[in-house]
Amino acid sequence: MAVRDLIPRMRSRVPVSRTESMNPLAAFHEEMNRLFDDFWRDFDGMGTSLMPSVGFPRVEVVETEKEVKVEAELPGMEEKDIEVLLHNGVLTLRGERQSANEDKHRRVSERYYGQFERRVVLPAEVDGDKATASFQKGVLTVTLPKTVQAMEDVKRIRINTK
Repeated sequence: MAVRDLIPRMRSRVPVSRTESMNPLAAFHEEMNRLFDDFWRDFDGMGTSLMPSVGFPRVEVVETEKEVKVEAELPGMEEKDIEVLLHNGVLTLRGERQSANEDKHRRVSERYYGQFERRVVLPAEVDGDKATASFQKGVLTVTLPKTVQAMEDVKRIRINTK
């Protein structure tokens, strides 16, 4: 639906109609747009926006003055099934989630199974030798302390008033 369809016409008493009802080609065009929007929305949860796509596992990145913390949701997995790597400012989480059921009895499955790899570009330079990881209740938490250089590189800029 176009925005102009939501705005009533001031001088006309004729109800606002959608352009697709008048022009079958426009209706086809709008329906194809809806089809592709629905497809991409189902695929990555973000629609066709310019936002980066979201994958598995879902992550949350928190940056403080002294560290970067990455939390990843990995329900139904154990720490032995997960590998955590750090290389050139990119944190890589990889592993494999096994299915508990055989495929021959499964009718519908919306759960994710199989191998995965998720790369997270870190917002600051971190000290990989002091990094720690913990896994509790299906949530992997990786804590990466920032390097001294990264903590010192923050410069406060004074705002001048005119």
